[in-house]
Amino acid sequence: MATTTPPDRVETTTPDAEVSRAISRERGLTRLSRLQTLGVLFGVLGVTLIASVAGALPGDDITLVFGLGDAAPKAALDPPNTVLGIGILFVVAAMVALLDRWTGRYAGVALAVASVLFVPLVLVCAIALSATNQTNLLPLFVESLRLGTPIALGALAGLWCERSGVVNIGIEGMMLAAAGVSFVTYAVMSGGNGGGWLWAAVVIAIFVGGLMGLLHAVLSVTFRTDQIVSGVAINLLAFGLTAFLRREVLLPSGVSSAVTLPKVTLPVLSDIPLVGSVLFSGKPIFFMMFIVFVVTKVVLFRTTWGLRVRSVGENPHAADTLGIDVIKTRYQAVIVGGLIAGLAGAWFTLETVGGFDNGMTNGKGFIALAALIFGKWRPWSAFGGAMLFGFAEALGSRIQFLNVAVGGFPFPSQFLQVLPYVVTIIVLAGAIGRAIPPAADGIPYERPR
Repeated sequence: MATTTPPDRVETTTPDAEVSRAISRERGLTRLSRLQTLGVLFGVLGVTLIASVAGALPGDDITLVFGLGDAAPKAALDPPNTVLGIGILFVVAAMVALLDRWTGRYAGVALAVASVLFVPLVLVCAIALSATNQTNLLPLFVESLRLGTPIALGALAGLWCERSGVVNIGIEGMMLAAAGVSFVTYAVMSGGNGGGWLWAAVVIAIFVGGLMGLLHAVLSVTFRTDQIVSGVAINLLAFGLTAFLRREVLLPSGVSSAVTLPKVTLPVLSDIPLVGSVLFSGKPIFFMMFIVFVVTKVVLFRTTWGLRVRSVGENPHAADTLGIDVIKTRYQAVIVGGLIAGLAGAWFTLETVGGFDNGMTNGKGFIALAALIFGKWRPWSAFGGAMLFGFAEALGSRIQFLNVAVGGFPFPSQFLQVLPYVVTIIVLAGAIGRAIPPAADGIPYERPR
């Protein structure tokens, strides 16, 4: 019996469809995947290091010190051979990535390792071109942690919001508002002379961050406005509010600098030889960062309420069906994020600078979002991303201190600020796979009637 071909199948056998499939097959054979593209880039860089950079570096050994005192461990490296070895590893990683059809997941691992090798590569080249040929890595490590503190706290603020389904690009504004309002209050009430008002200002900073979080929740959860627009509005409000307070209140008060939070030394741990006095001595918000990370990890992933927060960020309709109040849960999570952002704001004025300038957060809130994406919306992974940015800033300062010169000209440390962004782009482009946000992130929820 004769059969008829369904109309939809007839359409797929038209000449145009055949041509399209042929083009697709041809492109599939010639187009490089993301991992292969990254492999090509690493291959070119590796060949450049082997052919040009390694031989151009001074042959004198450099010394890396790991701790304080004469008994601190030291490691001597030969810059040309070290850079040559890194270049060879880049080429190997490139070959593994280009053969990803056969190497499978090892291609991503190889590219991730190559990305990490950027750090020693830059460090070895910088020290080799400096006047001292020696540096202590322990203070560099601690300074990276310290400078990464506001970024890490900002990433946590974003984590709480986005895990509940609310995009928050207003972290910058929350941090700035908290920094400005708290310092102005501290300066006016006590003249910036420390005492109880200094600690009260920290509480005020946290409270202001919570208020900004509440405003973001009202706009994005209750009124269901575009969450990007809501975040931009909070940033603009914070810039305007803090600029007004600085001009009309802070400058007339005559307080340009103030006493900052005192240094805290952890007992027992600070007595550890070689590293204790540096690793376990710092200011309160620096140590509070670690506490907040631990609490976030436990509450968000080990408690019933944390499960509710994550559920409304993944499938709010299913959560509502199970009796979870989606609106209330999102409000709570966004406000918690605002409180953490407020603590990050206090770091700028009350723990570090002891003063306030317009826009002094300097984009750290946006960098925190990058660290959050880098960490795939997970607490400790986001912490690692934040420390990467902190390390770049600390390394830039160290390069200035070492007086690095290339061809007789001082090397601009600003170039090193590009490093974490380059590594982040490389990793997010394929070295660790795609960064997938919570399913309902950025989608307003309306209760069914």
